Amino acid sequence: MNERTQVTDATPIKTLPDAQTVTEVQHYTDRLFRFRVTRPASLRFRSGEFVMIGLMGDPDPKTGKQKPLLRAYSIASPSWDEELEFYSIKVQDGPLTSKLQHIKPGDQLILRPKPVGTLVHDALLPGKRLWFFATGTGIAPFASLIRDPQTYSDYDQVILTHTCRDVAELTYGRELVESLKSDEMLGELLEGGQDKLVYYPTTTRERSPKMGRITTRLEDGTVFRDLGIDGITPGTDRAMVCGSMGLNTDLKRILEGFGLREGANSEPAEYVVEKAFVG
Repeated sequence: MNERTQVTDATPIKTLPDAQTVTEVQHYTDRLFRFRVTRPASLRFRSGEFVMIGLMGDPDPKTGKQKPLLRAYSIASPSWDEELEFYSIKVQDGPLTSKLQHIKPGDQLILRPKPVGTLVHDALLPGKRLWFFATGTGIAPFASLIRDPQTYSDYDQVILTHTCRDVAELTYGRELVESLKSDEMLGELLEGGQDKLVYYPTTTRERSPKMGRITTRLEDGTVFRDLGIDGITPGTDRAMVCGSMGLNTDLKRILEGFGLREGANSEPAEYVVEKAFVG
């Protein structure tokens, strides 16, 4: 399953509060899809931040009133993009995603234009190598950051790791990384050095060239041997983490074992974790 629908001339009809119009939808599997929407003219955000998006819920049986169903979604497009892209799971009985997975180009959704988040360059101290650790749809903020020129001007090397259960669930990240090589603006930046952007996908269920959780491969040193890297040190390495609560907890322990400290917008350090991500 890899279906894409899009509209080339989206003219928003503002009928919802903070309404934006869906311009493109692409389904990857029965659990994953991405979509693009119009961008509010006033919206400014830093690559890696998230916003609240959603749809109107079902009418209340007693009053008939509808309330918005909103969830935090990382913006997967970079800050310079004219539209906004999002990458989502499909939960059949989920209050929001059970409805969101059926959107089509021309439909509207609610977007609250107040971006926030910790996965931003400002929350990290300067370094030489930047690691992105993602599971599932946690790749979304990194989809934004690997399309941001600042990422490559700030670091000599960027390593994007993505762990999913099945090979098909890696499609979004793989296609995105491949597309950057031919990108007019980013292609030149990536040619600035050998392996400027390294993509490191693993699967936990379906057989693939790299099996296992990224946490295991960090602890046993496999990832370092695969990439020809001595290891992670606070002097050179910086990291961003976005995934399940279990991944976040395990990676915090592992990274701090390497000597890295958790940072924030107010106090930059060597690694940051997106606490708002669930799924």
